[in-house]
Amino acid sequence: MRRLLSCLLLAVPFIVAAPAAQIPQGVFTEAFPPEEFAARRSAVMAAIGDAVAIIQGAVEKPAELPFRQSAQFYYLTGVEVPRAILTIDGRTKRSTLYIDPAGYRVRALGPSLTVAADSAKVTGLDAVVPREAFTADVEALGKDNRKLYVAAGSDVVGGGSRGEANGLENATKRDVWDGRPTRYEAFLTQLKRVTGRADLTVENLDPIVDRLRVVKSAREIAVIREATRIAGLGIMEAMREAEPGMYEYELQAVAEYVFKKHGSQGPAYFSLVATGPNMVYSHYHKGTRKLAAGDLVQFDYAPDYQYYVSDVTRVFPASGTFTPKQREFYAIYLAMYRALISEIRPGVPVRDLLQAAGKKMDEAVAATKFTSEPIRRAAQAFADRYKASQTSSFGHAIGLEVHDVGAGRPPQGTPVVLVPGQLFTIEPALQVPEEGLAMRLEDALLVTATGVENLSAFVPLDIPAIEKLMREPGITALIKRRSN
Repeated sequence: MRRLLSCLLLAVPFIVAAPAAQIPQGVFTEAFPPEEFAARRSAVMAAIGDAVAIIQGAVEKPAELPFRQSAQFYYLTGVEVPRAILTIDGRTKRSTLYIDPAGYRVRALGPSLTVAADSAKVTGLDAVVPREAFTADVEALGKDNRKLYVAAGSDVVGGGSRGEANGLENATKRDVWDGRPTRYEAFLTQLKRVTGRADLTVENLDPIVDRLRVVKSAREIAVIREATRIAGLGIMEAMREAEPGMYEYELQAVAEYVFKKHGSQGPAYFSLVATGPNMVYSHYHKGTRKLAAGDLVQFDYAPDYQYYVSDVTRVFPASGTFTPKQREFYAIYLAMYRALISEIRPGVPVRDLLQAAGKKMDEAVAATKFTSEPIRRAAQAFADRYKASQTSSFGHAIGLEVHDVGAGRPPQGTPVVLVPGQLFTIEPALQVPEEGLAMRLEDALLVTATGVENLSAFVPLDIPAIEKLMREPGITALIKRRSN
């Protein structure tokens, strides 16, 4: 089976930078060299001046599940051990990592990062010291009357974004039968206690780091490109496999095999496999409906790969062939979707780009001969919204989080313009309730110096290409054929 599936899946090589020295796998990332993280910390130092920045790593999971570092901590360190603490000193230009000197559950889970001398060399940090030393260092900071920056956002540890994580912590705090403070609030209380300063000046570090994260480095783009490739392979395999009588969760399983086959840590978010009437729900994820002949399938799923994610969506017919009405609906949506992508470029106010796309959509609607008046009206209203758009974002950013920082646009500037190195998705939804139709496509888009690159363009979008792919045998059919 392994040999058979290897023939099914593309095997495009992907090279990542190796760490500077040998260190156990799963302790320090293999995706970036230490100097990538050092440059990020240097940028933080430049922003905070004489102050000290402090950020906590994620805690271990309360189950036999793999540890995943929080996005913000990973971005600055690449270190993958729980309950670590990082300080970045803007005055001394030194970064110190505080960890459990024995490592976390070494005997049960395998080796971890230790305070040995080679740890600083491998990670590129100035010092790796026992976590117990953090108390004395905080006391010294209090006596020195230093200003502190502390990351205030909730931990994002895969499968979500800061908005969801913050929302959960705040809901817990408001719960009269719970009422726990957020992790940041508890940490801030301890900082004030240890420094002996109730008036301790603390500012939020997150906006500084978020500004750095908006524009991706060449290495980050390479990792997201690979995450997108894996997402596309999973979606394409689900297309081959789809047929009436299957369940939504079976298509999910096919994609998850592909994700894991290519080294993903897990999913970037829960699978959004919606068929038929479920397509009207943007985040439907129950996965329990059986595909029926005549259904469309909306497949939105991507992996968490080397801490970075993608986000790709395709729509295809469960039976392998679009009906005439589905064809009409899909064709006009795709024309308007491509009009939107065609206008993406840097240096021009986003509002102007969206309005220009709306004019192209208007032309596409005018050039189409509709057999369904409800489809025509819905398409025209879609185009009209873009022609009158006053927004400054095409979609949502992707990166360390599926709804990454920056909201798909730089955090400053009036008017808002795109800059090279931004990565985001677009996913405009079009629904025609009278015809029982809904549509939402999505691609991972990289802003370049002259325009845009669609990282997921290899995943079929045109009707003939989709139907051709769906005629190819899926995993199940090939296994049965081989066994016979």
